[in-house]
Amino acid sequence: MKPFQYRAPTLLSEALSLLASAGQRARALAGGTDLLVQMRRGLISADLIVDVKKVFELNRLDFDPSDGLTIGAAVPLCRICESPEVARHYPGLVDALSIIGSVAVRSRATVGGNLCNAAPSADSIPALIVHGAICTVASREGTRQVPVARFCTGPGQTVLGPGELLVSVRVPPPRPRAGARYLRFTPRHEMDIAVVGVAAWLELSEGLTTIANARIALGAVAPTPLLAVEAGASLVGRTPSAAAFAEAAALAQRVAAPISDVRGTAAQRRHLVGILTRRALEGALQRARGAEPDGRQG
Repeated sequence: MKPFQYRAPTLLSEALSLLASAGQRARALAGGTDLLVQMRRGLISADLIVDVKKVFELNRLDFDPSDGLTIGAAVPLCRICESPEVARHYPGLVDALSIIGSVAVRSRATVGGNLCNAAPSADSIPALIVHGAICTVASREGTRQVPVARFCTGPGQTVLGPGELLVSVRVPPPRPRAGARYLRFTPRHEMDIAVVGVAAWLELSEGLTTIANARIALGAVAPTPLLAVEAGASLVGRTPSAAAFAEAAALAQRVAAPISDVRGTAAQRRHLVGILTRRALEGALQRARGAEPDGRQG
């Protein structure tokens, strides 16, 4: 690992000034579970590491029924998963965050780091996408809002420019008669990355008879986590059924663009998209109806 300067500011303004001073040669450190590994391997180099764990705005974990959930970019995954309010109102997020790495990893890793690492297989991102989550990005020039669905631009690439910092992610308030589910397929339950991941979110009509809104997002089957727009739209106005879910799954398969690698073939991944989409929709439906789906992951 090449030598670098290390700073740990306590103020957001100080963190932003430090990042701006070094430009593209600066890196923000939240949990470090990806960044430090990549630096040791020589995949990333930096002249300045700005540790943001002491910055108040990046450590917020707040829920308000009107405003929704705010997750600071440096909040550890374990803190989110252990929050009773998150578990009650956003179980679809807990599905995803609770299976990232091991307990030790989740005590350090953060949603902000998972987003900024921008791995196509990231578990948190599809779940955040279907919940309609919005990123707050700051620089010395001000702040801007970016939907999570547009935050990643390629493997390891994001919309962040030099001197910009992901401050937090806001998840909209939970909707009545709505539910979400995230599922992934991996050869092992822990310490592995998704071969395919699928998140689904459904909102039912007042009488629980039809689907008022739906979103489906895919992971590990494209250069970035992917919102399957047509697949979700195909369910709106329809009665929840195996046939409707199968049609949505077929549309999700169509938009997937998987590759073959040592962990699975493109054909296998496309097949898994169909299976996991149907199962995720079934789990989201159960939660929208006030029940809890079974615990299987894929």
